Amino acid sequence: MGRKYFGTDGVRGKVGESPITPEFVMHLGYAAGQVLVADRGSLPPNQHPTVLIGKDTRISGYMLEAALEAGFTAAGVNVLMTGPMPTPAVAYLTRALRLQAGVVISASHNPFEDNGIKFFSASGQKLPDSVEEAIEARLDFPMVTVEARQLGRARRIEDAAARYIEFCKSTYPNHLDLRGMRIVVDCAHGATYHVAPHVLHELGAEVIAIGNEPNGFNINDECGATYTKTLADAVRTHRADVGIALDGDGDRLMMADAQGRIYDGDQLVYVIARHRIQTGYMKGGVVGTLMTNLGTEHALGRAQVPFERAKVGDRYVMERLLANGWTLGGETSGHILCLDKHTTGDGIVSALQVLRALRETGESLDTITADLETYPQVMINVPIVKGFKLDASPAVSASVAEAESVLNGTGRVVLRASGTEPLIRVMVEGRDADQVRRTAETIAEVVKQAAMGG
Repeated sequence: MGRKYFGTDGVRGKVGESPITPEFVMHLGYAAGQVLVADRGSLPPNQHPTVLIGKDTRISGYMLEAALEAGFTAAGVNVLMTGPMPTPAVAYLTRALRLQAGVVISASHNPFEDNGIKFFSASGQKLPDSVEEAIEARLDFPMVTVEARQLGRARRIEDAAARYIEFCKSTYPNHLDLRGMRIVVDCAHGATYHVAPHVLHELGAEVIAIGNEPNGFNINDECGATYTKTLADAVRTHRADVGIALDGDGDRLMMADAQGRIYDGDQLVYVIARHRIQTGYMKGGVVGTLMTNLGTEHALGRAQVPFERAKVGDRYVMERLLANGWTLGGETSGHILCLDKHTTGDGIVSALQVLRALRETGESLDTITADLETYPQVMINVPIVKGFKLDASPAVSASVAEAESVLNGTGRVVLRASGTEPLIRVMVEGRDADQVRRTAETIAEVVKQAAMGG
């Protein structure tokens, strides 16, 4: 059965438009609660299942939090609420507190007008498709509140941030610290604003925090991992040794060196892999995605590290890591999975793995990636109408075939539909930057015309 509401990262959309309305979100909480009640696991007969709800700093989070709380408690599920908390923190706390599920109210890197709901299982991993489909099936039935005696309870937990800060610090070796390092951290006015600076400070760094004054509307606004110019400028202004940019919910990471040069997810995964090879604790290979730069694949190959591509989306990277028994993977966009440290992608934890590599090798980001040649890559987002089928257009297929013939094995063409927005992403990469851009623009125009019915 297909999924009507769940995309690659939960349910997402513009606030006030279906499905991100308080009515639907309450029903979603109720449906998810019913699934949890039906699958009580080892809970005693009279004990309610309990879920954890966290959120980022969007103004709409208050409304959606209340709706979820109502839905879950109406289904007989207890609710713990953390307030603003990074997505990976909710995953960690769900597992640490032995809860039945975790829920995050966030649209990740999107602007404040959007919001979304994503779920974690008791193990701290994103729900498999089968469970999301079970929740969707329950949405077809009306809400029927349990009898008053069976209603769930709701309360806030006050020490969530402190617990998560300690967890992040525990992923950094005890024999190392960050003393003597000046670090700029851009929190994107998002959920890490009250966490990331403390983690770095308590490990000994001199911390310059930016993007740490959320007001409900400025999340991801010209800051954070999706707008790295702000980080680069701040690193140069403050003469920092390194910069860290997180996104609105804290699961993406970009970094900058002392010159303000930006390093994306591909490059940072390579830094972690290279260090693990040198220190002998690399387990297996690396999983990337269809968008991972070809240069990264070639560099890992030279280091004799197996590499595999998954579909775009950290959940698919996770699937391949678990299937292979590997621990390291990630996306160009900055989702990095270190499964020996956490059950999900975590921007702060991933940054600490990179900082460990720099500390133990004495190298900079520039020198540690010197043997990694990043091929020119252009991605163009083409807006489409709902229902447009990419694989049903002969003109698009012909354009891609012609481009691949011109590239002649020296590059790649990838077209894919966004899992969160009505877009087709056209990506072309190769050794010749001008050729890559021309090719991407040509294909994007063909896709645009096809989407418009031309």
